[in-house]
Amino acid sequence: MGGAASLPPGFDPASQTSLDRPTAIAAIAAGDGHMERSEPELALPLYARATSVGDRDVLAAALYGVGNALYRLDREPEARSAWEQATAQGETPAAYRAWRQVAAGRVREGDLAGALEAYRQCEKRAPQEDRAEIASRLGWLNKESGNAGAANRYFARSRGTALPSFMTYLMIAVTVVVSLAAMSGAVDSGGFSLEDKLALQPLLVAHGDYYRLLSVVLVHANMLHLLFNMYAFWYAGQLVERMYGPWRMLAMYVICGIAGGAASYAFGGNGYGVGASGAIFGLFGVVVVATRYHHAILDAQSRAIAGQVGLWIVLSLVLGLSGIFGNVDNFAHVGGLLAGLWLAFVIPPAQTLASAWQSKSAVRSHAQTLTLRAAGVVVLIAVIGGVVAYGTAKWQADPVYQMYQYGVRATPTAPAAAAVAPATGPAAAEFDIR
Repeated sequence: MGGAASLPPGFDPASQTSLDRPTAIAAIAAGDGHMERSEPELALPLYARATSVGDRDVLAAALYGVGNALYRLDREPEARSAWEQATAQGETPAAYRAWRQVAAGRVREGDLAGALEAYRQCEKRAPQEDRAEIASRLGWLNKESGNAGAANRYFARSRGTALPSFMTYLMIAVTVVVSLAAMSGAVDSGGFSLEDKLALQPLLVAHGDYYRLLSVVLVHANMLHLLFNMYAFWYAGQLVERMYGPWRMLAMYVICGIAGGAASYAFGGNGYGVGASGAIFGLFGVVVVATRYHHAILDAQSRAIAGQVGLWIVLSLVLGLSGIFGNVDNFAHVGGLLAGLWLAFVIPPAQTLASAWQSKSAVRSHAQTLTLRAAGVVVLIAVIGGVVAYGTAKWQADPVYQMYQYGVRATPTAPAAAAVAPATGPAAAEFDIR
């Protein structure tokens, strides 16, 4: 339809006379304005008045508006009838949106066969950005109808299978390569190894090496430590990537890694921290909230794996606190876990049971949703910043830091210097395993 003109002076929504096309379009636009202001009772007569036009595209748009207004007024049977009349107008600009409302209404009624047919009609007309969502809904409907084969095909289509979990595998590869290089023991001209440069050393962080809060995830104490963490990363990373996509998974991993490093830095001791488990605990926290709170849509295998995550978290924390494995950095684990729980709380997965069947009219505007999510992430970043600031104040007040402040040591006696010399590598301090 073309651009909407203004309604003529004295326009009467209750009149029974037919409208010309421009006036009908203006009435629909006015109705849309009332809907945006949550005034469906004022929008309904405007939409109904526009149904008197003979133009098929305008008529379909008006019927679609009538259905939305009726639905907001809790008159769902009448709303569904209006949406179905809109779909009966054939291929119009409103057809896809009307079919979606028809499909959602049939789901709410429990008419799975009718919903399947309606969503198939949606699939034919869906824009590119909606196709994964429609495929996911078709997957669930086929699963509930007992057609497991079709359900799996639709679920695979909704996730996309061209590069399955590529970010998880890429990050594992990067971590393995860097960890193995660090384990080689090679040193630079200054006598420092790659491990020395990347490990979390609180006094050096307080001196300005804040990158170590994240770089610590790239180095590990030994081969067993590396293998265990990469298995856990593979286990959790794929789940998060399926629910959130590769780039959000990467962002969550980075934020959780920094949160774990910050907690270790602020509340732990002056150890030599290595390992990625703070970030990995964060991903497990994401899985718990995304599946238990948001009810993310997953295939049967992923749901079975996700169901074991809570037990894995509890068991790992208990074993870490028990001291069985030596210097386990529990602060990093808890810090990463809390960050992951919060991130998943404020950022739901793309496909959840609620989003699958909720009417578009009942959902917040896109701008409101983005604002709330951004605010939640900003709050987390601010908390992490506060923890880092606390850690910096703590370590800069430490006698060892003050003795070696700015890299220039005072001139105490030799025994005193030996007593306060900072740890600069694994030979000088035990690893804190993360």
